[in-house]
Amino acid sequence: MKSSPSFSRFIEKIASNVVNMAGRTLTVFIVFLFVLAWGISGFFLHFSERWEMIIGTLSSVITVLMVFLILKSQNKDSLSIQLKLNELVAANESASNRLVNVEGMTEDELKVIQKYYSKLSEFAHKQDTLQQSHSIDEVHEEHSIKKEMEDELFKVKG
Repeated sequence: MKSSPSFSRFIEKIASNVVNMAGRTLTVFIVFLFVLAWGISGFFLHFSERWEMIIGTLSSVITVLMVFLILKSQNKDSLSIQLKLNELVAANESASNRLVNVEGMTEDELKVIQKYYSKLSEFAHKQDTLQQSHSIDEVHEEHSIKKEMEDELFKVKG
C-alpha cells in the first residue's frame, strides 16, 4: 500500500512534533505530575478496578503510539545521517567506497570491519606520524591487515 506524498509529509510532521514535544523537560514533568495525581486519587477512589483500568489503558495506548512515532522519527533521522555519511565517504578520495553501503551488510560483516579498524588503529599508532590516513582499500605491505579482513569477510559470506 503506497501512501500519498502529502499524507506521508503530514505523518512525518506529526511524528517529528510529538517526539520533540515528548522529549522536553516540561512534558516529562507534566506526565510525572499526572501519574502522581493518579496515584493520590487512588486513596479517594479506594484503588478500585476502574481506577487501575483507566491508567492501564491510557499508558498502553500512549506507549504503543509513542513507540511507532519514535520509530518513524528514528528511521528518518538514521536515513538522513546515513546519506550524509555516504556523501562524505564518496567525496573523500582516500576513503573506501566499500563503506558507502555499509548499512546493507550483516552484523557479522560489520564486526569484521570493526576488527579491521581496530587493527588499523594499532598499525597507525606504530607509524611515525599520526596524521597519515589509512583506508580499507589501501595496501599495507608491512601488515596483512587487509588480507585478514578479506579472508574473514569471505568466511562470513561463505
